[in-house]
Amino acid sequence: MKFVDEAIITVRSGDGGRGCTSFRRERYIERGGPDGGDGGDGGHVILKIDESKRTLFDYRRQKLLKAKNGEGGKGKQKHGKNGSNCTIALPPGTIVSNSDTKEIIADLTNSEDNFIIAHGGMGGRGNKRFASSTNRAPRYSQPGIPGIELKLKLELKLLADVGLVGLPNAGKSTLISHISAARPKIADYPFTTLTPILGMVEPPFGEPFAVADIPGLIEGAHEGVGLGISFLKHIERTGILVHLIDSFQIDPDSPLKPFNLINNELSKYSQTLAQKTQIVVLNKIDLPETKEKIKAFKHALKDIQVLTLSAATGKGVKELINLLSSKLTKS
Repeated sequence: MKFVDEAIITVRSGDGGRGCTSFRRERYIERGGPDGGDGGDGGHVILKIDESKRTLFDYRRQKLLKAKNGEGGKGKQKHGKNGSNCTIALPPGTIVSNSDTKEIIADLTNSEDNFIIAHGGMGGRGNKRFASSTNRAPRYSQPGIPGIELKLKLELKLLADVGLVGLPNAGKSTLISHISAARPKIADYPFTTLTPILGMVEPPFGEPFAVADIPGLIEGAHEGVGLGISFLKHIERTGILVHLIDSFQIDPDSPLKPFNLINNELSKYSQTLAQKTQIVVLNKIDLPETKEKIKAFKHALKDIQVLTLSAATGKGVKELINLLSSKLTKS
């Protein structure tokens, strides 16, 4: 299934059914009086979270979603049938806004909540409702109230505890495949990850946590260069960022260049991202000639804890998992 994290849809709640104008007509009963029933209420449009959904793919082509109209009232005081609701199942983390005004209507994160985004119209009253001592034969009834139509923008922001960021080919896909059941494409060339990947990690102690692998960032990502700008929003909700750096590519004369580049892009995109707790990890320590490069990096970044690991061999991965679990438990 293709990863789709934005969609524009139109929703319409059901119209209320028309009230009935009717009079009782039975043999041997004169002047039976009004007996028109009320119209049924129109159906609501309801948003609900479906934990099994991971994208907005279903709404890429399905642009109009409508609830059923209420049925009209009938004679003998029969109430029209209410229209059935239209329930829209969305993945956790979906933000719903008015496409025209840009106003955010709902932020769906709690799977127990159902949100009525468009109420159905009320059914009209039948002429029986208007009978009184001074008006015993009303010949009018109410039309139903029309439903509501809204044009909505759906935007998915993944709900993850940890976000993996770094330059292309830093080893993020290898790492998430090692620590979770996620199986992203892995290759020795940049941009093998084209969509965000979500994986669940089960540490030896503590609660399981979700990790999001974001496609590699490059210089100018905040301006739309590369793939990163499309997916940076998926780490806005994360509690911790793991900044993964390819230790083999570190230049001893300018060791902090990749580190500063990514942080610069994060801060230009959002100050919220720039201020998140960040764990710096040097990957690919199994490759030759990395020892001196790692030493130069740590010397240039004295005030920040730097972890080292090899996502390919698994060395140092357990230590990272335990550190993440500890920090998430305290937060």
